[in-house]
Amino acid sequence: MRLVLISTCVGLLSLNFMGSDSGLNEREVSHFTRMLSYVEALKATDMERARAEEKVLSIIDRFNPEMNPELKKRIGKEIYETSIKYDNLDVDLICATITHESGRKWDLTAHSKAGAMGLMQVMPATGTWLARREGIEWTSAEEILYDPIYNIRLGTRYLSQLIDHYELEGGLAAYNGGGRRARMWLESNKADGILWAETRAYIPHVLKLYGEFKDLAL
Repeated sequence: MRLVLISTCVGLLSLNFMGSDSGLNEREVSHFTRMLSYVEALKATDMERARAEEKVLSIIDRFNPEMNPELKKRIGKEIYETSIKYDNLDVDLICATITHESGRKWDLTAHSKAGAMGLMQVMPATGTWLARREGIEWTSAEEILYDPIYNIRLGTRYLSQLIDHYELEGGLAAYNGGGRRARMWLESNKADGILWAETRAYIPHVLKLYGEFKDLAL
């Protein structure tokens, strides 16, 4: 609806300008041009948002077609907004991480043997620390980490910090196997035998999904 309204405004502004016979002065032309540019920018942003959220919905449908439609929309909106918030994340990388972390199921209550929880498999201790920085009141691990919006908010904050510190591959290594191992691995020029076997497999799996999602045509 907002996109339709923006398109209508662009059309009306253009018609008003082209149809005016009163003779606009330079200041009025400049003001109109700025208004038109602003409205066009809003339209472009809304189109980008719509495409990104549609992509998230298509990915969720691929792995968890039974998810509640309204919940899917909320998750799509959160992932898009998070991709705008962190300049080292995008929708495709977030979706790739969630897909792998949740066992390719997009299961809101995914739980690992180590105790990681939710879509992005956040450990309760890490979640408690992140929640304070995110301004989320920590009630219980189940209530916060099984809430997909909170889980995505906390998990993406953590992933962004790690990628900022260790770059993409190092950040993924740290997300899965801890910062110490990731740092040792990078300092050794990514030598074999430093990362845990799970982490060695984790990085290419997430990157493969990342490439698939980037190439996904809607």
